[in-house]
Amino acid sequence: MKQAALKMGPPDRIASYFRLQAPTVALITCTGVLYNVGMTAGPYFEGQLAQRLLDVMQGACTWADMARLAALYVAVIGLVQGLRCIKRFGVRHFANHTARAMRRVLYNNLVREGKAAMEQEDMGAWMTKALADVDACAEGMRKFTTELFDTGVVMLAYLAMLLWYDWRLTLLACLFTPAAYAIAGWLKGRVTQSSGAYKRSGEQLNRATLDRVSNGLLYRVYGREEGRDQAYEQRLQDYEKKAVAANLWENTMEPLYHIIVMSGVVLILYWGGRNVTGQGWSQWDLAAFTTFLACFAKLAAKSSKAARLFNAVQKAQVSWQRIRPRLGAVVHNPPPPAEEAGRELVVDHLSFAYPGGSPVLRDVSFRAKPGQIVGITGPVAAGKSTLGKAFLCERPYGGSIRLGGRELAEMTPGQRCASVGYLGHRPELMSDTIGENIRLGQPGDIGPSLAAAQLDREVAAMPLGEETPVGSQGVRLSGGQQARLALARTLYQSRPLVVLDDPFSAVDRQTEGKMLAALRQWGQGRVILLISHRLDRFPQLDQVVWLADGASDAGTHAELMERQPLYRQLFLQQQQGGDLDEA
Repeated sequence: MKQAALKMGPPDRIASYFRLQAPTVALITCTGVLYNVGMTAGPYFEGQLAQRLLDVMQGACTWADMARLAALYVAVIGLVQGLRCIKRFGVRHFANHTARAMRRVLYNNLVREGKAAMEQEDMGAWMTKALADVDACAEGMRKFTTELFDTGVVMLAYLAMLLWYDWRLTLLACLFTPAAYAIAGWLKGRVTQSSGAYKRSGEQLNRATLDRVSNGLLYRVYGREEGRDQAYEQRLQDYEKKAVAANLWENTMEPLYHIIVMSGVVLILYWGGRNVTGQGWSQWDLAAFTTFLACFAKLAAKSSKAARLFNAVQKAQVSWQRIRPRLGAVVHNPPPPAEEAGRELVVDHLSFAYPGGSPVLRDVSFRAKPGQIVGITGPVAAGKSTLGKAFLCERPYGGSIRLGGRELAEMTPGQRCASVGYLGHRPELMSDTIGENIRLGQPGDIGPSLAAAQLDREVAAMPLGEETPVGSQGVRLSGGQQARLALARTLYQSRPLVVLDDPFSAVDRQTEGKMLAALRQWGQGRVILLISHRLDRFPQLDQVVWLADGASDAGTHAELMERQPLYRQLFLQQQQGGDLDEA
């Protein structure tokens, strides 16, 4: 899917989705043209059969001649319908893959939205509306692709046949068709308004449903349940009315189109009859009259569908305009090139504050070279986890964070995700297998990652191995297994800069030592930031960053033991078995 997305072009352009399905579109084009041109065989054979029947009744030919013509008619129609089946399959295939591609783009971009942007919008209601809009766009593209041939091409074929039989009568009878199109254009605004109102009402109903379910106990306790039920019923009634109105404007006008277009039959009956009697513009027999009349009837039917197509496409355009800003460019997380694996990290006068709050970090500075493991610690509420999250750039920060000479905040989301790996202090596991929690859909061998996280032997002992389901949020695993599984995932999704927030909190000291040794070997060419309140392993680290009062002091363990009394006190306390919670 990633390769396909790369060659599809900008995903916020309709043409990109046609380009993505180029072979299918080519198949639809070939079979669509052949099928719809072949549709002219129907009126032609109908006229020939009518003439042959008259000839049989007059003794000019036999019933055997009639049967041979009928057999040829059946064979041709069978071939045409076979082409139709292939075309319809291609159109459905195109629509399904287009909807899937749009959903994938929306997903890829949505999961990389900044937290601040997501908090400003009701993402649940937006997703409900967006998925409905995707379906509407895909359906509109399906109808457009279908009717482009089943209406456009076949209308041209019918029109060419009519002009060949009598161009004057054709032009006269087709004068009613522009009137139908004019009505369709007039209704364009009505369709847009009704469709938009229907979508907005659906969004409001979804919000009311979520509110009623989420806060049901609250309303019941305060005696407001009946009032909320009445408000919900009003939303439901409004939604039903808007749905009826939208369907009314979209569908009920087709009979009117058909009546207007078919008014030309009156002229055909009059002037066509004159052609048969030799008093008109052309010399016709019964076959020509029947063929012309049948061909015009089919052309009129297609004209009414063309008017309906305008409404369907307009409805899809409304949905497209809503989701287009969310599509943008597809964001991928390719692994960093080998020559970029080793990049120095420079943090210079970093500051950070949550919206509406006082600064958590005021002046944090340090640097780390590839291959180094840097410990980050400090008193309670010193901003250790906040510093780790600052590297994700979910919120604006002050100062500078440069990796390999590039500012993190200036990178694209894809570049940043390919550069920074992050493990929070709470393992976030999917309700899937151990293997899928590590791979996240990417193929590869997870053995080395499991070994580095000291989880390989325990997984091997499980009956299903790496296919073992972990349950909701990893409930089937112990706390230590959950932490090590999350660490294995971080190691598998290799990045030049890796931030580990308290990865050893749920493991014993012996396992912690093995994991640190594995990190040392794995981290060659990478910068590892190890956030922890357990300091007994810090002497083994290349550098320690001490956070206090929003500022930092960076140096080796020995240097901080000399110039940071509180750091020295915490370290000695833990060495003597003191209360770790104080750290």
